[in-house]
Amino acid sequence: MWENLVGRSLPFWKYFFPRLKKTFPSQLGNVDLKTFYKAINKVEPSLIRVNADEATYNLHIMLRLEIEIGLVEGRMAVKDLPEIWNAKMKEYLGIVPPNDALGVLQDIHWSGGMLGYFSTYALGNLISAQLWEKINQDIPALDEQFRKGKFDALLDWLHTNIHRHGRKYDPQDLVQRVTGSKIIPEPYIRYLTEKYTDIYGL
Repeated sequence: MWENLVGRSLPFWKYFFPRLKKTFPSQLGNVDLKTFYKAINKVEPSLIRVNADEATYNLHIMLRLEIEIGLVEGRMAVKDLPEIWNAKMKEYLGIVPPNDALGVLQDIHWSGGMLGYFSTYALGNLISAQLWEKINQDIPALDEQFRKGKFDALLDWLHTNIHRHGRKYDPQDLVQRVTGSKIIPEPYIRYLTEKYTDIYGL
């Protein structure tokens, strides 16, 4: 939530961009806010998951999760993973890694035994967008507060509704308690559609 929904938002940068320009005048002196905002939200297929934009990031997760399921079910062999990876990259993102370091070997999760971990990234995206809709209902002036560099109302909301519960509830139960619904994809789809429709004039 903080990294993408807040940190890549236009209200956030309306406050911070003038300060950033002062810090980096030679690099950003002639760059306007609209150009900067579009640049940090550019959608473009990438080889590396951690460099992916919001719109394509979950495709990276989907690729990994499908491979993990294939491995656990015995439908895929480890020796075939580079070929499978490259085929899925081509199918989902339209690009093929030039080598395995930029492909199947780029993450530390599998070598560290963390099978099943990747899906938590996608779930985090879905949950944050679902909470975001509720947050904006409860704090209608959130954008205006961000434009003034004020983030305490958001943090207070998160403390009250999420953080104070710790691990008391399972994620599905906590999301339902807060939003009235279990985890669903529609808020995330709405978020991406609205954001990138505006950015790209779709």
